[in-house]
Amino acid sequence: MPSLKHTRKRIVSVRNTQQITKAMKMVSAAKLRRAQEAAENARPYARRLEELLANVSATVGDATHPFLEPGSDAPAEVIVITSDRGLCGGYNANLIKKAEAFLRSEEGREATIVTCGRRGDDYFRKHAGPSLRDRYVNRAFDIELAREVARNAAGRFLSGSVGAVYVVYSQFRSAIAQSPALVRLLPVETATRSATDVEYLYEPEPAGLLQLLVARYIETKVYQAMLEATASEHGARMTAMDSAARNASDMIDRLTLQMNRARQATITTELMEIVGGAEALKG
Repeated sequence: MPSLKHTRKRIVSVRNTQQITKAMKMVSAAKLRRAQEAAENARPYARRLEELLANVSATVGDATHPFLEPGSDAPAEVIVITSDRGLCGGYNANLIKKAEAFLRSEEGREATIVTCGRRGDDYFRKHAGPSLRDRYVNRAFDIELAREVARNAAGRFLSGSVGAVYVVYSQFRSAIAQSPALVRLLPVETATRSATDVEYLYEPEPAGLLQLLVARYIETKVYQAMLEATASEHGARMTAMDSAARNASDMIDRLTLQMNRARQATITTELMEIVGGAEALKG
């Protein structure tokens, strides 16, 4: 049985760890509120942009855009969005598993990888080797980064060096529920316009407007994925730190019980020695 001194030190150590996990939970909860608002506010904009793109592409008719047409026969490219920091449960591991499943599929055979976030970058640098193309590490997930990632991916698609572009990220559902997702970024998939859709008059001409919309759509999809990933990361970290704080509390209770039993055993032993010594003196 561990000594009383050792048990006391463990209780102090676990209590200090519990204070850290509680603080991290509060920080993640505060960041989650802002990140959740940003992700939810971006969704209607992305949906309307997608509807507008579908309407304009249907109006243009025979005039096409390279991003709307099938790409070359070159391998695909997958953009994996993970976090820079850990301590968020299985958040990063689930995203890496999703990306690995795609790389083993027919569409992902010999695909190149672009990493956004240090955790995914650390993994694929060890396991992907030359397949790793671009790395975006320790950078804030803002619109500037989204534009850079989208611009580089679009350039490779236009040049024919990649045949399609996919994004792996975590969809935010709630503070306790996040699900890894794989979406195709290029070529752009446009929804079919129904017969009940309203006909619009566009200025400038639809063909010129389509050029602007497609570029904006790609940037928006990448940025929306980053916003969803940020909210998911904070939600996962808040849940993980809450679980860690509860586990620390349970461990403190068990160690306290163990310490009390050890102290009681020590007292009992000392009393028995005193009584035994007194009986020996009488005899």
